[in-house]
Amino acid sequence: MADTADSTPQAQARSKFSVPDGAVLALLGSRDENLRAAEELLDADVHVRGNEITLTGEPADVAFAERVFTELVTLAGRGQQLGSDAVRRTIAMLSAGTSESPAEVLSLDIISRRGRTIRPKTLNQKHYVDAIDKNTIVFGLGPAGTGKTYLAMAKAVQALQAKQVTRIILTRPAVEAGERLGYLPGTLNDKIDPYLRPLYDALHDMVEPESIPRLMQAGTIEVAPLAYMRGRAQPVTTKVLTPDGFRPIGELRVGDLVVGSDGEPTPVLGVYPQGEKDMYRVTAQDGSSVLACGEHLWTVRTASDRRRDKPWRVLETQEIAAGLGDARHELPVLTGPVRLPWQPVPVDPYALGRSFHAAGASVVPVAPPGGTSRGRGVAVLENPVATPLAAAPEGVAIPDVYLANTVEVRLALLQGLLDAAGAPVGQLGRTCAVRFETSSSALLNGVVDLVRSLGGVAHVVTADTDPAHVLDIRLPEGVEPFRLARKREKYRAAGGGGRPMRFVDSIEPEGRAEAVCIQVAAEDSLYVTEGHLLTHNTLNDAFIILDEAQNTTPEQMKMFLTRLGFGSKVVVTGDTTQVDLPGGQRSGLRVVRDILDGVEDVHFSVLTSGDVVRHKLVADIVDAYEKWQVEQDEQADGHHRGPGARARGERRGR
Repeated sequence: MADTADSTPQAQARSKFSVPDGAVLALLGSRDENLRAAEELLDADVHVRGNEITLTGEPADVAFAERVFTELVTLAGRGQQLGSDAVRRTIAMLSAGTSESPAEVLSLDIISRRGRTIRPKTLNQKHYVDAIDKNTIVFGLGPAGTGKTYLAMAKAVQALQAKQVTRIILTRPAVEAGERLGYLPGTLNDKIDPYLRPLYDALHDMVEPESIPRLMQAGTIEVAPLAYMRGRAQPVTTKVLTPDGFRPIGELRVGDLVVGSDGEPTPVLGVYPQGEKDMYRVTAQDGSSVLACGEHLWTVRTASDRRRDKPWRVLETQEIAAGLGDARHELPVLTGPVRLPWQPVPVDPYALGRSFHAAGASVVPVAPPGGTSRGRGVAVLENPVATPLAAAPEGVAIPDVYLANTVEVRLALLQGLLDAAGAPVGQLGRTCAVRFETSSSALLNGVVDLVRSLGGVAHVVTADTDPAHVLDIRLPEGVEPFRLARKREKYRAAGGGGRPMRFVDSIEPEGRAEAVCIQVAAEDSLYVTEGHLLTHNTLNDAFIILDEAQNTTPEQMKMFLTRLGFGSKVVVTGDTTQVDLPGGQRSGLRVVRDILDGVEDVHFSVLTSGDVVRHKLVADIVDAYEKWQVEQDEQADGHHRGPGARARGERRGR
């Protein structure tokens, strides 16, 4: 015993070091709370005198304590306010044997507002934040209080401030009401606010509260239940342009081709029936219009956006409607002519256009072979009497075979028509417009279709004199409207083609309809719908957070993830032990890991009770419940196997 007693002091180690004067108070903490926390958790004895710290104990314990205080001094030297929690987390990280410096983990700033900085507080939280930086889709899994949603929100705000994304979308399933919000009292906002309140609260911690209404009105920040986010849809009867012509959107299937904003075909990646929804007619100033639901997405920008060289924004129908009185919302037009396959035509397209007015020919409507006339067929007949285009019969129309043909065929036909009955109209300070006149409404509609398919804009100008229809046309630069030298030179001298523009003119409710939405592969997610209007359903350049994802069904999870657009980032958070889905439905969050595990650019971050950053008792509660659940599962498993199975298992184990 004497030898042992004599050897103990000799085995102990002692270390003394000084702390910079400016870091002493931060290191010790208010009323020495940090020092007491260190003394409680470290095996080495800690003594502080002035700015000197002395550590004594077993060599390994002293070495570990030195590492702890080195990290804490580094944090204090960076001006961080240390608390007992920081001491505990530093010791926990070093105890776990991590190669990462706790000082680096705990000083990783995400965003700051009014002197408050949001940063990860545990090693797992830092790995979670790093994963969000490195991956397009990240799942944050873990119990309540681990900072899953809060850190995701901070990264979203950081990305918006750095202009890495143009909008933030926050959503969560409102399963507590079975998503049947109509049965709850109050307005829509009254109904959904209780389920979205945690997201609002986190947002107010990170963004100036007075700016939030403005950002939400502009569509920069959207907070909505998952049921409303998914409902971006059009009626199933709405026409969408495909390489084979316009087809009802309700007939499209995955793999079908539609026409994108560049005029090229793009495949359909997803088709999502939406049931019956309230519809609104969105009308542009050129008279084109289409039906869409209130949550349907549109790419728009205002005059202010153009002046400030800001990118196009994505707004919902209802958001545009709310802002119509404050600004004109410009819609994109085709950046290139619609590319359609060649079809044989009976008459040269330019000659057909000129023939409406050329001497020796006239155009009359005829029935297509084997069918009745719908006013879409024509025959070019030799006739010594010219038929002026402006006085063409009402039934005269452009045949479909010319409208659904190559760029070359459509442009040649338009040039023939404009050479016959068009004229350049110069305007001071603007590029040149083209005026076209006809008394045939069917022919007028055909010319409008030709112009829009080439990336131009055409709208009817009210006229009190004959001819009955006067059309104002603007074509993009590079699309030559005339072949006649005198008209072509006058058009070029007056400024030629420019940048055709479309604006939302009105949005009016128009009943209910069975609806569907589609996702396309085009980089900007745009596709051509009725009137050659461009619209889309996918979210580009957005930071999207799905919170409480354990309460999604597998179908909802798939719908949500496949809405991912280009330049976007998705974070899905949830706790698979807290599923509230009714009727024993499977949780989409429980099955998605089996489905997507190993998919490149998708990451699963798992946080545990050790990452709880609320009251430390919360971590103890989480651990207690996890232990209880394991015991329940073991008992249930034993009951399921029965006594005989247990006995056989025991015999096999001997």
